[in-house]
Amino acid sequence: MGIVHSTIIVVPCYNEAARLDAAAFSAFLASDGSVAFLFVDDGSTDATARILHGIAREWPGRIQLLQLQPNQGKAEAVRRGILDAAATQPDLIGYWDADLATPLTEIPEMAARFADATVRLVIGSRVRMLGHEVRRSALRHYVGRAFATVASMQLGLPVYDTQCGAKIFRATPEALGLFSRPFRLRWCFDVELLARFNALSANRAGALIEHPVTRWVDVGASKLTLRQVVRVLPELVRLPAVVRDERR
Repeated sequence: MGIVHSTIIVVPCYNEAARLDAAAFSAFLASDGSVAFLFVDDGSTDATARILHGIAREWPGRIQLLQLQPNQGKAEAVRRGILDAAATQPDLIGYWDADLATPLTEIPEMAARFADATVRLVIGSRVRMLGHEVRRSALRHYVGRAFATVASMQLGLPVYDTQCGAKIFRATPEALGLFSRPFRLRWCFDVELLARFNALSANRAGALIEHPVTRWVDVGASKLTLRQVVRVLPELVRLPAVVRDERR
């Protein structure tokens, strides 16, 4: 029997064995019966598959696995996972970083924002503010702010944080259509997704909202490096053309 839950969260995984917190996923599943997970093992070469199969055995019916070979990259892993998750017709579908830099407890908080019928997409936002624990390295923070400023200008949206790995959308046919074709950007696909969404919902007030997460912490290998920054630069050059194409 497939997963039949109101919310399905896709979790792309590539060599996550050292930081995949199976206990955290199990604890969350025990506390919230409305959410299921679809893990996408994106051609991992470590023990990721073994850990994921272990979680699936512990939670039959709540965990689905998708194996991709060879490694496709996060953008394609998310896209394929969402299309698979849509087959069971949940109300909401999202994707979440496997390292849980954004804790799973934010899922019901973000899902609750859909009580407003005008909302179509909720994106996590890492805003440093009193009462919230958002801890980022100085490099990640300042590079992130610069990137978000460029992305906001290109999108024509006052978005604060495009790159937080926590996003949930209402699983309508038109929203699922945003994932029907591969993303052109590998590292900045979140911005490309927002460009597609904005082209679809430009005239709908409140269709896209940001949710300030109460906690976000750099986790191990998720920390930004100068090498990763260099990889992103060519995509920043391509970004204006990609956004223009989506507007058409």
